Amino acid sequence: MGQAFGDVLPLAVAIAIFPVPIITVVLMLGSGRGQVRALAFVLAWFAGLTAIGAVVLVLTGAAHGSDAGEPATWADVLLLGLGLFLAVLAMRQWRSRPRAGEETPMPAWMRTLDDFTVAKACGAGIALSALNPKNVLLVVAAATEIDAVGIPAGRQIVVLLAFVLVASVGVLAPLVLSVAVGARSRAWLDELRGWLARHNAAIMSVLFLVIGAKLVGDALAGLSG
Repeated sequence: MGQAFGDVLPLAVAIAIFPVPIITVVLMLGSGRGQVRALAFVLAWFAGLTAIGAVVLVLTGAAHGSDAGEPATWADVLLLGLGLFLAVLAMRQWRSRPRAGEETPMPAWMRTLDDFTVAKACGAGIALSALNPKNVLLVVAAATEIDAVGIPAGRQIVVLLAFVLVASVGVLAPLVLSVAVGARSRAWLDELRGWLARHNAAIMSVLFLVIGAKLVGDALAGLSG
């Protein structure tokens, strides 16, 4: 089980530091009933990641992802494909980064966060976790890595929940800071939001390149083993 968690930890960290969900929570906290709506977002985020991971584990189990404790070849091929795709995404993100002095445009939906109800906050949490292609890609990779280790189903669930918890640290941290420090956290969170918005593309490109290289390395090791 320790090996499985070690394999998926970098993927969880990559999800945890995605800028857009963190910025969303920070913006929610800056408006009326902010902590309630941010909590709804975080819970929905957690549920969305868990649901995607659980579905993939069920599918890989049904596909007999392990044979006599050894990872199936298709799992390594899938990881290789995901890794190469992430490398391509890294190049696209790097090319799309704003130049020096350029303002990073904020998505139109973010400008309506002040009007979000708790239900809409939940919907945003689901959308940015379970419906976001980048997150889905990394969760699929994580679930495939968990299945490839060949541990029992009960331990797979434990590793998946631990993975989702780490992947939720980024959106949970601003909420915890807001509750613990109160109004004094506002300036810190606003500074964090601005920094993440300015460097979003660079952060994503580095993340995708590093994680892509990891998945390709894991796949090649499995295929040559």
